[in-house]
Amino acid sequence: MSNRRVLFLMGSASDRATVETSRAYFDYFGIGVDYIVSSAHRNPQRTAELARNASDEGYSAIVCAAGMAAHLAGVCAAHSDLPVIGVPLAGGMLDGLDALLSTVQTPRGVPVATLAVGIAGVVNSAVLCARLFSLFDPEVRARLSDFIAAGQKLPE
Repeated sequence: MSNRRVLFLMGSASDRATVETSRAYFDYFGIGVDYIVSSAHRNPQRTAELARNASDEGYSAIVCAAGMAAHLAGVCAAHSDLPVIGVPLAGGMLDGLDALLSTVQTPRGVPVATLAVGIAGVVNSAVLCARLFSLFDPEVRARLSDFIAAGQKLPE
């Protein structure tokens, strides 16, 4: 069985309400998630340390949600060998387009799987983690199959 834990970083405490809409999905798939605020700009050393130590702390993936300049996911990908998933968030003058472009434009060799802006991306981060973990975890695979059979919605 694979380790089912995700480190979910957000760039600002004001992102928490949006980010935590993913909790029900992580719970459904049986994936543990720890939500931590750590800005790539305000706390660069802490952010790098969290990414560097994530594997040793038992995480199997890192999800990063940030708005505007949105360098959080790229910084984490530069400091970790775990899969990094970036979720751009709305805000600023371009209402998320700036975050999308910042998240998706990482240099060669520093991959970030970039999802949709906002809540759709936050929810999809949990589903993508489930798809990754399902490759090695039959329990997650079974829950993912049920999720897909239910029209890619959580059961009521």
